[in-house]
Amino acid sequence: MRLWIAMLAVSLTTLGFAPVRDARAQDSGIEIGAAAPGAAVETLDGKQVDLAQYVGKGPVLIEFWATWCPNCRELEPHLKAVHAKYANQIKFIGVSVSVNQSPDRVKAYVAKHGIPGDQLFDRNGKATGAYDVPATSYVVVLDKSGKVVYTGLGGDQDLEKAIKKAM
Repeated sequence: MRLWIAMLAVSLTTLGFAPVRDARAQDSGIEIGAAAPGAAVETLDGKQVDLAQYVGKGPVLIEFWATWCPNCRELEPHLKAVHAKYANQIKFIGVSVSVNQSPDRVKAYVAKHGIPGDQLFDRNGKATGAYDVPATSYVVVLDKSGKVVYTGLGGDQDLEKAIKKAM
């Protein structure tokens, strides 16, 4: 039976289906323990900002997301719940990727769905590159010194546990 399961896994991987698993920085993305980099992004109103302005001033949760991402939509209720509980203790930042979206589309989505935190737009991919983002619904949590203490991918992440690592 184990051989059959192993052969099925190899076959699916060969066909382009990767096994579902909980991705961590050790597998992809920025390394746990790394100093969080700055990156030029913009507000949804087009003003230039740098992620560095958030680093080292307290714990931060950054989600790299998109309006069209089903995993991001699955993560929304979790994100809203931890924001309601920890908004006074941790800074929440959403960095929307620029693939198939515009700042106006993101702004409308944020307003309609009540997405919490500071919302930024990564027009040129500088933030996704700096954080080595493997896909949307990627969450990075920083401690107060600006070190990465958690990374996760997908719609079913334990964000409360991740936040507690940063405190």
